Amino acid sequence: MKRITIEVSDGTFAALRELASACSEVDKLRQGFTSHGKLTPAKLLAMLAEDAGMVITRPGSWEGTNMAQVFASHGYDV
Repeated sequence: MKRITIEVSDGTFAALRELASACSEVDKLRQGFTSHGKLTPAKLLAMLAEDAGMVITRPGSWEGTNMAQVFASHGYDV
């Protein structure tokens, strides 16, 4: 297991906290039938990192394909 430390703006952190909270509410409604359960900003970013890695490890998966599209939208055609 590797640890990655990043810096984000206060606004980005607030948005991530709000998104994680919203996802956690959905997890409650679905009684835990979500892929990663209750999210915190750190767990949310770890989930996205897993999906980003699937661009390489599972390029045909829905996660890898959709993340590749996100990268392409940023100008990184991988």
